[in-house]
Amino acid sequence: MYSFRPSAEQQNMIEKAGAFMEEYVYPNERHFVPHRGLPEEILKPLQQKVKEMGLWAAHMPKEAGGAGLGFVSLALLSEITGRSPAGPYVFGCMAPDAGNAEILWHAGTEEQKRKYLYPLVNGDIRSCFAMTEPEVSGSDPKQLRSTAVLDRDEWVINAHKWFTTGAVGSSFSIVLVKTDPDAPPHRQFSLLIVEHDNPGFEIVREIPVIGDHFAGGHCEVRYTNCRVPKENLLGPRGAGLELAQLRLGTGRITHAMRWVGIAQRSLDLMIAYSLKRETRGKRLADHQTIQNFIADSVAEIEAFRLMTLKAAWLMDNGQEAKKEISIIKFFGANVLHRAIDRAIQVHGALGVSGDTPLEGFYREARTARIYDGPDEVHRMVVARSMIKEFEQNQKEQINARYL
Repeated sequence: MYSFRPSAEQQNMIEKAGAFMEEYVYPNERHFVPHRGLPEEILKPLQQKVKEMGLWAAHMPKEAGGAGLGFVSLALLSEITGRSPAGPYVFGCMAPDAGNAEILWHAGTEEQKRKYLYPLVNGDIRSCFAMTEPEVSGSDPKQLRSTAVLDRDEWVINAHKWFTTGAVGSSFSIVLVKTDPDAPPHRQFSLLIVEHDNPGFEIVREIPVIGDHFAGGHCEVRYTNCRVPKENLLGPRGAGLELAQLRLGTGRITHAMRWVGIAQRSLDLMIAYSLKRETRGKRLADHQTIQNFIADSVAEIEAFRLMTLKAAWLMDNGQEAKKEISIIKFFGANVLHRAIDRAIQVHGALGVSGDTPLEGFYREARTARIYDGPDEVHRMVVARSMIKEFEQNQKEQINARYL
C-alpha cells in the first residue's frame, strides 16, 4: 500500500526542524563566511540545541552517535535543513563528513571508529575525501593514478588530488589510491586514512570556484612519500571503489533532498515577492507569465520530491536503487537550476544581488550537475539499466512462450 502522508513521528520531526530553522538558522545566514561556514561561536551552540532535540546526525545510527533515521525520514528532514546553506552544518549532516562517517561505520575497525568516527559524528573534527585527480577524468575512477605501496608496516602514498572538499581545517582525509595494479580493475584500489599533521600531506591551494557555501573550500592536495601505518587501511584491501560507491549512493539522496529544499525556498521567495511587487498597475503575481513560472516550478519540484522519496523508500526496503538515484541526480540538479533561475528572474536586479539568498543558490546550483557524477554519466546509467531490463523481459517472455 502506498502512503504519501508522513507518519505522526515524521510530521513532528518536520515541524520541529522547520521551527528551528525559522528561529535560529535563517537569521544567522548573514554570518555565513564564504568557504568557511558559520563562526564557531555561533555554530557550536546551535549544534548543541539540535543534539538536545534528538535530530543530530540523522544519517547515522544511534550507536554511532546519530539520530538513527531511515532513508525516507532522512530525506524529509534534509529537505527542511537543506533550505539554508548553514542548515546541514547545524544539523551535523553535511558532505564530506557525512559520507566519510558512513564508510567508517560500515568498514572501519574498532580503533578507527574510536579515533576518527566518533569525534567526526560528534562534530569535534572535520574530514575530507580525496578521490578526483587533475590528470584524469573524474567520471572514470579506474583511471586514477595515485598509488600506495606497502613498505613493511607502513603504506607509502604518492597522490595528487584536487576538488578535495573541506580540506582546509580538516583533521584527516580518506584517500582513494591504487594498491594492487595487477588485480582486476575494480579491485586495484583501496582507501587509506591520512591525518593532516602528517609531513607528507600538503594543501597546495584552495581552488577558486563558482559558489562558496562549502566550509574548508575545494582544494588541490598532494601526498608525497606520505607514510601511514598499515592499520590505516580502511576496509578490505582492493575494496576502495566499492566503498566509494557506497558513500556516494547515500550522499546523492541527501544532496537531492537538500536541492528540493533549496528549490522550494526559491519558489517561496518568488511567490512572496510577486505578491508585493507591482508593475503596470497590478501585482507581478497577477501576470500570466509569472503564474506560468510558479506553476512550472511547483510541478517540477513535486516530481523531484516524489522521485527522491521513492528512491529513499526503496533503500529503506533493502534495495540499492542505483537507477533511481541516477534519475534524481540528473533530473533534480536541473530542476534546482530552473527553480532558482525563475525566482531570480521575478526578482529582477534584486535577484542577482546579495540581498536575497538566490544569487548564492544559483552559483552553487551549477556545480550540482557535475559533482558526484555529471548528468551525462547518470543518463548513461539510467539508459543502460532500462535497456538491460527490457532485454531481460523480452528473453523471459520468449522462454515462457516456448517452454
